[in-house]
Amino acid sequence: MTSADLVVDAFGRIAEEVRAAVDGFSVDELAYRVDEDANSIAWLVWHLTRIQDDHIAGVSGLDQVWLADGWARRFDLPFPDADHGYGHTIEQVAAVRVDADLLAGYHAAVHRQSTEWAAGITDADLERIVDRAWDPPVTLGVRVVSVLSDCLQHVGQAAFVRGILLR
Repeated sequence: MTSADLVVDAFGRIAEEVRAAVDGFSVDELAYRVDEDANSIAWLVWHLTRIQDDHIAGVSGLDQVWLADGWARRFDLPFPDADHGYGHTIEQVAAVRVDADLLAGYHAAVHRQSTEWAAGITDADLERIVDRAWDPPVTLGVRVVSVLSDCLQHVGQAAFVRGILLR
């Protein structure tokens, strides 16, 4: 297995869990929060997809799917188009009310772009510095692991909320 294969597989596992988290749920179920300070499945899936889209576009030189493919217009959220949810208030979390097909469709498009790009990375690519704002500077490998970690944590949280709703 190559580094590229490993990254593609990891993104594939996230995609499987995203589909499972939203499958068959209504807008109201996707917007359910276990308490007023908690995140909903809809917000979690939207956010993890925005982070993957934003960060992979940032290191790959590709356009964000959110902007380039019109997903921002389709979602019609009350946020700036560049928003990806970091630091959202409880009111902003509650504003993410969308259906499962929209969430799954956007994630599938981001997954496709991410894995097409990741399939071509090499071990040498992973050493490339992509962000000098940190000390030490962030390599491509570190950024990819960060994205994977964030997405896996959030999709796990979405699965947890789904489990509560199915009880």
